Amino acid sequence: MKISLSAFLFCLLSFAAFAQPDRWQQAVKYEMEVDMDVQKNQYTGTQKLSYTNNSPDTLDRLFYHLYYNAFQPNSMMDVRSRTIADPDRRVGDRINNLKSDEIGYLKVNSLTLDGKALDYEHVGTILEVNLSEPILPNSTVTLDMKFEGQVPLQIRRAGRDNEEGVRYSMSQWYPKLANYDYQGWHANPYIGREFYGNWGDFDVKITIDKSYVLGGTGYVQNPNQVGHGYEEEGQKVKSPRGKTLTWHFHAPKVHDFMWAADPNYTHDKIEMDNGVTVHHLYIKNEETEENWSKLKEYTPAAIEFMSEHFGEYPYKQYSVIQGGDGGMEYPMSTLITGHRSLGSLVGVMIHELAHSWFHGVLASNEALHPWMDEGFTSYASNLAMNELFAETPSDDPQRGSYRGYFRLVQSGLEEPLSTHADHYHINAAYGAASYNKGAVFLEQLGYIIGKENRDQGMLKYWDTWQFKHPNPNDVIRVMEKQSGLELDWYKEYWVYTTKTIDYAVNSVDDYNGGKSKITLERKGKMPMPIDLVITYQDGSEELVYLPLVIMRGEKPEEEGMPTRIKTQRWPWTNPTIEVTIDRPKSDIKSVEIDPSGRMADVDRENNRLEL
Repeated sequence: MKISLSAFLFCLLSFAAFAQPDRWQQAVKYEMEVDMDVQKNQYTGTQKLSYTNNSPDTLDRLFYHLYYNAFQPNSMMDVRSRTIADPDRRVGDRINNLKSDEIGYLKVNSLTLDGKALDYEHVGTILEVNLSEPILPNSTVTLDMKFEGQVPLQIRRAGRDNEEGVRYSMSQWYPKLANYDYQGWHANPYIGREFYGNWGDFDVKITIDKSYVLGGTGYVQNPNQVGHGYEEEGQKVKSPRGKTLTWHFHAPKVHDFMWAADPNYTHDKIEMDNGVTVHHLYIKNEETEENWSKLKEYTPAAIEFMSEHFGEYPYKQYSVIQGGDGGMEYPMSTLITGHRSLGSLVGVMIHELAHSWFHGVLASNEALHPWMDEGFTSYASNLAMNELFAETPSDDPQRGSYRGYFRLVQSGLEEPLSTHADHYHINAAYGAASYNKGAVFLEQLGYIIGKENRDQGMLKYWDTWQFKHPNPNDVIRVMEKQSGLELDWYKEYWVYTTKTIDYAVNSVDDYNGGKSKITLERKGKMPMPIDLVITYQDGSEELVYLPLVIMRGEKPEEEGMPTRIKTQRWPWTNPTIEVTIDRPKSDIKSVEIDPSGRMADVDRENNRLEL
């Protein structure tokens, strides 16, 4: 068949238009100066934002997040919290009862692009901006802004005067440009879930009453002026004239900036051998002194553990700060409540620290894929707690995540992991799915491709996708390349459906003179490869491995598992399969599917048959 040159070029251009583009990232550089009035709990600020459009698209609109506007009666967060079946106990109807001096707000008073004034509208927690001149691909513009805010009474994550007396937990405090990526704008209203931002550099100057001690994201640039434990060794810090002091922070290559402040903070500083400085800021009293002193041992150890197993921590500081309403992660830092037992304090610290890998550096869109952050973080923190804190480490550190997932299935309230975080029907379904089912995803993946492949795959995931906002397919492709197996089926079943796993040993029968026939059944709707362990009357064990045909291969034999005597592929279309072994039924004591318990089988009662 002949084809004209013009037709060929048209086909080629059409293919290029629909081909997957490179994973570009928009770039930001924030320069902000803020004046905080600690009497009124209000602040004014200026923001110079250098914005680079690395996308192939021309942008004619912009969107900023104005998170503090959520803390006003009848906001979307307020209405959602009053109408959802199981409201967050920290929120409930509290927003609706805030007084005028207790609400939060964030207002933009002026905004220009390269010196030209822009039209904009405050729409709840989003500032909608119309551009008179578009931002072209591969161009950089400068946005100058003046803004003002009021710090809300502490309710959710951010705020003032929390239950433990911390004055300021300043997260989500500045107008933050929404992220634009290969899926378009992500200008989601702040309903109560997580965050997604552009990579960039933050240079922030905060002027506040000089009695306050600050900490948070980034590196203090004027340590010998602010003191409070940040100063260089042997340096004497002079008290500034006047009533205020300006703190200067710089944070490179992060997607958010948090700070906290209190006049009564104690600042402990720990220097690690790898050059990372750990800062602990807390209000020292009988509720905190003993356990926060002990925490100084665990935070560096947790950083070392996470770096060894999931990738080297890329920054030179990490701050653990008493504040907020529970535990919440931010780049280079966390806010956690401090009146806790040692186990609780260490557990929350490790969980929030682990977010530094999955929220802070890999940074999947956790509004759209919360399980890739919360689930992977839960998986990692379960391992770290088991290694660093448990008196007797467990052989099954993920058992709590499995129990949480099974409870979710039994409740009948499960929704697919692909559900947007804000749109789960109830909070409990969101939590169990994102945290528990997300953690099971990784532990079960070790069952499918082998533990060593999974562990090496996690390090390759870090090396490949740090600072690039990976999506579900990206992690699966890393694991496919590591294992040599096809895994799209696993992603599609586990992430996009609520189909469950249930396999059974139906029978063991004598077969063809001196042999045995084992009949297995897939009762659930989700197919899985099967490790079938046969225990003989003499106590010895052997393993029959049944990978799915659609895996196009098999996992390697694993340390600690019985010798593999047979591999037999199982087509997912077949509800049953028969396995023959060269031993009579009388030799067999029991037959069990997955005795390791890594497969999330919702009914393990039928997994084992005693003879």
